Amino acid sequence: MSKNGLPPGWERATLEDVTVPKRSVAKPADFPSLPYVGMEHVESETMRLLGTVPAGTLRSNALRFSPGDVLYGRLRPYLNKVLQPTFEGLCSAEFIVFPESHALDPNYLRYFLNSWRFKRFASGLNAGDRPRVDWNQLKSHPLPIPPLLEQRRIVAAIEEQFARLDAGVAALERTRINLKRYRASVLKAAVEGRLTERWREEHPDVEDAKTLLQRILEERRARWEEDQLARYDAKGQNPPKNWRSKYKEPVAPDSRDLSVLPEGWTQATVSQLNRFVRYGSSAKTSNDPSGVPFLRMGNIIEGSLDTKKLKYLPVDHSEFPELLLKVGDLLFNRTNSAELVGKSAVYKGTPDPCSYASYLIGVRLADKCLSDYVSYFLNSSHGRAWVASIVSQQVGQANVNGTKLQALTLPLPPLAEQEEIVAEVERRLSVAEGVEAQVQAGLKRAARLRQAILKRAFEGRLVPQDPADEPAEALLERIRAERAANAKPKRKGRSRTPRPARTGGAQPELF
Repeated sequence: MSKNGLPPGWERATLEDVTVPKRSVAKPADFPSLPYVGMEHVESETMRLLGTVPAGTLRSNALRFSPGDVLYGRLRPYLNKVLQPTFEGLCSAEFIVFPESHALDPNYLRYFLNSWRFKRFASGLNAGDRPRVDWNQLKSHPLPIPPLLEQRRIVAAIEEQFARLDAGVAALERTRINLKRYRASVLKAAVEGRLTERWREEHPDVEDAKTLLQRILEERRARWEEDQLARYDAKGQNPPKNWRSKYKEPVAPDSRDLSVLPEGWTQATVSQLNRFVRYGSSAKTSNDPSGVPFLRMGNIIEGSLDTKKLKYLPVDHSEFPELLLKVGDLLFNRTNSAELVGKSAVYKGTPDPCSYASYLIGVRLADKCLSDYVSYFLNSSHGRAWVASIVSQQVGQANVNGTKLQALTLPLPPLAEQEEIVAEVERRLSVAEGVEAQVQAGLKRAARLRQAILKRAFEGRLVPQDPADEPAEALLERIRAERAANAKPKRKGRSRTPRPARTGGAQPELF
């Protein structure tokens, strides 16, 4: 290391020592055919371009950039959006545009801005829901400057190692996509009876689903009659004549062809199989964990309940205890985007007690119908097709109400086969979850390794130094001389105190 703590030939500088952003404001109408890059078109962390739109579709003024310029997303810097386009175009004013510098390889700058250390610095400057940074806050950040030829060797070494990492990440992403397809195929096979074909051959004497459904309907009516008699008794009244005729039969299955069902199966509706269907609460919640946990649509992920992020209702909330869930209750997401409507999960008992939001429908099924099986159907391709066929659109949101949910017709296996289906699906999906965990761990390791490569690069430990390279000090001297030559003479007049640059909590640090 040299006397400044950097490798020989390197210099310690700041961003403003080697580059100055350009701000070429342009009207999109003047360049309608040029591609436009918005913040949404740059992938977080990866420096990948996700797409563009024609500039002519925009109304607000934008910034013009040239091929090779480096775009740095100043809005929400924690998203770490950095891009180096290979084409001319316009971009959002939420970018800072860095042009090529005589002392700085643009790829070297791009990787520096993408590093987690710079991200951590920029993210700590401002607070709020939409934090922004500006050049005055960033310009004094230290930047290690190697000789220009070494910068290019560093970039080549980074790209070589990143290429190998990207190949590994692509393989992990393919595995993740295949896992998603595998889950979908397992659910589809489960509700079509293909998972349990051999089981049916080995268990020919189980009670068939038609008999099971008849018993469910009889018990449903018996519970209704018990409830009615209890109400009359509470009022001190005798039930009137023909009171049993007031019983409302549940919605029957539609007229689909039953021949496609496996032997021993039948069709039933959610109306026939449930004990009740209830909407959740629209009451205001809080973050006070002393209250009762409150599940929302975001807690339903991949057919399961994720309880890491919860809201809470007061323990004395007026809708309790009716709103409290019981083990086995099915939660159905009734409104959101078309992709999310219909996503379902089963409450397994934790947290306890637990309630749910009005965007969810709670379904308590009959004892002889497993809620996990019904959830599998709703999350399968068959359930998704049903949602798509009956969903209604209102103000950009898709909706499925409780009446439509109760009319849903689904294949019903015998109870013993339902139990076998649930066990087999859980076994197969648990294997998939194990592989998914390995994939996630691999992706995190790859992200950490990318940053470790960048750290070594900016510490001068990625490639060897070459004493024949022109030292960075000469580059900086040329930039200072060029700026001095191009400096405009100051106007005479009243002197003004320069405004200090805004700073935040995070302090710049060098690699």
